[in-house]
Amino acid sequence: MSITIASFDGADRAAVDEAYRIGAAAKDADLPDLPPFCRRRFDAYFHTPRPGTRSLWALARLDGVAAGFLQLDLPYLDNPDNAGAELTVHPELRRRGVGRALHEYGVRLLREHGRKRVVAMAVSALPDGPARSGAGDAFAAATGAEPALAEVRRRLEVEEIDRVALRAALAEARPRAEGYRSVCWQGATPQEYVADIAYLDGRLLTDAPMGDVQWEPERVDAERIRGNERALDAQGRRCYHLGMRHEATGRLVAWTMLDVGASADWHAFQQITIVDPDHRGHRLGLIAKAENLHHLLTHEPAVRVIDTWNAASNSYMVAINEQLGFRPVDAWTDWQLTL
Repeated sequence: MSITIASFDGADRAAVDEAYRIGAAAKDADLPDLPPFCRRRFDAYFHTPRPGTRSLWALARLDGVAAGFLQLDLPYLDNPDNAGAELTVHPELRRRGVGRALHEYGVRLLREHGRKRVVAMAVSALPDGPARSGAGDAFAAATGAEPALAEVRRRLEVEEIDRVALRAALAEARPRAEGYRSVCWQGATPQEYVADIAYLDGRLLTDAPMGDVQWEPERVDAERIRGNERALDAQGRRCYHLGMRHEATGRLVAWTMLDVGASADWHAFQQITIVDPDHRGHRLGLIAKAENLHHLLTHEPAVRVIDTWNAASNSYMVAINEQLGFRPVDAWTDWQLTL
């Protein structure tokens, strides 16, 4: 068997096509309950990337057949010592050395770019959850990586929402939130709130549990928020936001976002939810998430399921998600390799 690896970029349409087909096959084999691997989103990684990150790509061939690809994300506005990685091998061509070859190729690239550590995620099964291969965890451990953060994916089945209980929870919470008002929007953030959203987004890696992951908070400003919005729009992701406005100051002090991708109108992701530490204790997280759920379903009636990830140790956000009806599906580990 002969394994060859070559870097590529968005100008090499044949390589992009081959990588996409590998990603689609792997997604269908490994995570069949998630939406189809989205071509529009994949293409956007090349022509409209998120600001602050440069991506390096490599394609592996096994006896001339495209067998796997590697994506390395190199931050440059912050975290200059770090990188993120995603390594994917076609399900029919695994256990033949392709993953190991891509890993070794990636380590050389990262060292050439001065990176000191790299983080990647792997999925595994929960005791009562659907079957998941343990190959990702085993592979990461074999490379010398260490498990740095435990996460859990939870899913909300829209038809199973207990709307009576949810209304009761909101009725109990709203008196605690006197002096705050919800503001919702779709797509681009209204200009008057961009600075507040940048501040909240920049707090995420400070406030969320990070375990042993060595990742510094990102420096987020209005320009970066607008760049992120352009990237999400290019991916075809329809974003639904809700912020909690502090009436006395006019500032948004809590923010949550849900999005629906281009490949499946039946599915949404619950993305960021964050509350300014100075305004906690008012049930703003619960109110924002519940009201944004209503906002989403009003405009996206085809949505049947919503997925979200939380650090296993994030008891506050996990409790809110459980109250909304999210239930565990599978476990995810952030593996960190020191180079």
